[in-house]
Amino acid sequence: MSGIDSVATGPMWAGFIAFVIAMLALDLFVFGGRKAHRVSVREALAWVIAWVSLALTFAALLWWYLNDTLGAEAAQRKTLEFLTGYLIEQSLSVDNMFVFVMIFGYFAVPPELQRRVLLYGVLGAIVMRAVMILAGVWLVSEFAWLLYVFGAFLVVTGIKMLIFAEHEPDLEKNPLLRWLRGHLRITGSFHGEKFFVRQNGVLWATPMFLVLVLIEASDLVFAVDSIPAIFAVTTDPFIVFTSNIFAIMGLRALYFLLADMADRFHLLKYGLAIVLVFIGSKMVAAPWFHMPIQWSLAIVGGIILISVILSLALSKDRTAMAGKE
Repeated sequence: MSGIDSVATGPMWAGFIAFVIAMLALDLFVFGGRKAHRVSVREALAWVIAWVSLALTFAALLWWYLNDTLGAEAAQRKTLEFLTGYLIEQSLSVDNMFVFVMIFGYFAVPPELQRRVLLYGVLGAIVMRAVMILAGVWLVSEFAWLLYVFGAFLVVTGIKMLIFAEHEPDLEKNPLLRWLRGHLRITGSFHGEKFFVRQNGVLWATPMFLVLVLIEASDLVFAVDSIPAIFAVTTDPFIVFTSNIFAIMGLRALYFLLADMADRFHLLKYGLAIVLVFIGSKMVAAPWFHMPIQWSLAIVGGIILISVILSLALSKDRTAMAGKE
């Protein structure tokens, strides 16, 4: 991987991985990750604020370190790359949140059982993202033309999202779920947070295992969109990895904060689709037009902000009209 350019040193990689492991351990063993309980809006909001604050603190530390070692220009460029990548990944991960809502609703998973399965989902997502990011960065470093393929793929994906934004997937027809049901013994009800139970000496999977598999599969699908998107910003594996991980680690808290209000953000899917088209177009046009990273950050942030504001405004109008009827 000698062709891959990165500002990160070995200790930086080790430090960040140690940080992620420590946070997951705290969540699992200290903050009740192993105990079933319903996550309140207040708790979720505190975690969202904590993860955003940690991401911004990381950006500040990155700037401080690089300013001291590589100079102000490199520090500003890499910090903006991280912030832009984090915003893109966090925004696109919101679309995954809508899928979580659908999966939990389909299986009627009690709120107090959702926290732990999402924690395991995060663990799986981290491993998958790490493998895909390293593979993607290596491929781009060896075959630079793949960036244009990624760009065209994102444009097509964004257009498909615009066309099918109102389409609700039918889990009954999901081929993965149908295969699992056809090849596994599955209990008729949940057994707490257990994924497997023994009944009369025979091992059975619980519906919670199906939920976990579908959540992992959905993250794999979304990673195929989101990881190429950040290559429009940077191919530095450290920046790509850290921005992805911060977004993933904060997704669970964001889900618990917004899950009950998901229908109020119905225009956000259109905003995310436009973001994908913009990023893909930027990648395809790179040989002829270079867009400063500040512009990319402002445009992506503006698209997301406008779609959120319009969603809330329209949902408020619909609520008001329903109240008059």
